[in-house]
Amino acid sequence: MEKLEVLEKKEVKKETISGAEAVVKCLLNEGIDLVYGYPGGAIMPVYDEFYKRKDEFTHIMTRHEQGAIHAAQGMARATGNVGVVIATSGPGATNLVTGIADAQIDSTPLVCITGQVGAHLLGTDAFQETDIISISTPVTKWNYQITDAKEIPEVLAKAFYIAKSGRPGVVLIDITKNAQFDKLDFEYKKCNHIRSYVPVPKYDLSKIKEAAELINNAKKPFIIMGQGVILAKAEQYFKEFIEKTGIPTSQTALGLSGLETNHRLNVGMVGMHGHYAPNKKTNECDVLIAIGMRFDDRVTGNLSKYATQAKVIHLDIDPAEISKNVKADVGVLGDIKETLPLLTDYVKAKEHKVWLQQFKDLYKEEYKEVIKDQLSPSKKGLTMGESLEAINKYTKGDAIIVSDVGQHQMFACRYAKFNKTRSNITSGGLGTMGFALPAAIGAKVGMPNREVVAVIGDGGYQMTIQELGTIFQHKMAVKIVVLNNSFLGMVRQWQELFFDKRYASTEMVNPDFQTIAKGYDIACNKVSKREDLDKSVKAMLDHDGAYFLEIIIEKEDNVFPMVPTGASVSDIRLK
Repeated sequence: MEKLEVLEKKEVKKETISGAEAVVKCLLNEGIDLVYGYPGGAIMPVYDEFYKRKDEFTHIMTRHEQGAIHAAQGMARATGNVGVVIATSGPGATNLVTGIADAQIDSTPLVCITGQVGAHLLGTDAFQETDIISISTPVTKWNYQITDAKEIPEVLAKAFYIAKSGRPGVVLIDITKNAQFDKLDFEYKKCNHIRSYVPVPKYDLSKIKEAAELINNAKKPFIIMGQGVILAKAEQYFKEFIEKTGIPTSQTALGLSGLETNHRLNVGMVGMHGHYAPNKKTNECDVLIAIGMRFDDRVTGNLSKYATQAKVIHLDIDPAEISKNVKADVGVLGDIKETLPLLTDYVKAKEHKVWLQQFKDLYKEEYKEVIKDQLSPSKKGLTMGESLEAINKYTKGDAIIVSDVGQHQMFACRYAKFNKTRSNITSGGLGTMGFALPAAIGAKVGMPNREVVAVIGDGGYQMTIQELGTIFQHKMAVKIVVLNNSFLGMVRQWQELFFDKRYASTEMVNPDFQTIAKGYDIACNKVSKREDLDKSVKAMLDHDGAYFLEIIIEKEDNVFPMVPTGASVSDIRLK
């Protein structure tokens, strides 16, 4: 009888570690070696593990938790990777909520980790206890509270999978202090499937063929491109589609930079302060093709008067968006990276020269009535438009522009030039003042070899001005431009137009921003004369390191065109 050799399976010896160490090891297993955050009592065990691994792990302490989450957003938007932010319980966790809501509505992939009081104290109103799970439920893609250390690896693996898969979003994981101290046998497996969770719906080829037929028969087709194209990393497929079909193409504010500004088919931005032609032509096209956008009210204006004459084709990964605001005649579900190349195969090569020329003619009208006076102003004071044009001159459209919220934001979206994708980073759906400065920090950390220019108003700047301390401590080469008109400019514009110039609580009495910048050892300059603008912008961009440039702007300059609230996009005003 032959002697049989029995090979015993060797069990993999699991490492017994603390929950806090498991958190850090989970992050490293996901390729995360940098997080933003602010320490505190309930998350201290995790911070202790960061300290022990400081040679392989970077933690950037911002000056406020809101700064941390906006920085994580900026990095995620600039790189396409998941951003991670960490905070303690109570006020630390609640200070993240604005950024969580902002990131969720703008489909930004984030994992937020918060500390929590010990499990035995839950529900007792213990020191710095808040029910962050209940608070964050409406503004997260998923959240979960860990009370047992053994749950940490599996839950964090799910968190990263959910945050980045399908339509990206925010996941919050709350970890009690006892779970951070307790031991577990550590084993990490990346998650790539969750039962009943279908992040990418299967496409229906018949819908794609139906859409192609409408496009092939269209006389006046029109495309609105949203951020979904960028999130899907489908920019090249998008370009191939429009160049084959010859269809005039516009972008939402978050879709900007997904197609280079100077592309021959790019007709500008839609929306309340978008360009004249794409807004007007929305109500003249016969087929409206929406790709990776959600028909936000700032895009549609009065829904009852929006594109009622057109057949609507809507490509999106999220079933909830199809026919949510605008009824789609053909809804094409699926990953745009998959559906768009198929649609390109089925459409006919065409040119729409006469139709495209109509957009160009309306642009000439907008240039004459609006743009010319911004770029070559007759008014005495400097304009936001010419300030952005000076930035364009020296960045040549290659910089990442991070804008805050207000008039300057719309000027940045309208006048900044973009040659590369992921170059326009702004707060879209939530409209969060204070977003730009910390988001620019994150964008620079994520893309250190690209120029990052934060364009901010004097109001929004002061909401997170403390993040100059983060720039100072970490020597970040962020370029900061504050367009200072001593007003909350967008609110003031509405007060001028719709409230008989009753400027209620919108005029700003500002501090000496130059002195503040110098206090953080940031090179700075202030410009108020037109003849000094060009050289001041050049000096900022030539400077090796962080730089603060304050540009004094005409106080009552307005951003036009404008679709008044409740009006149709056809009623867009040039003045």
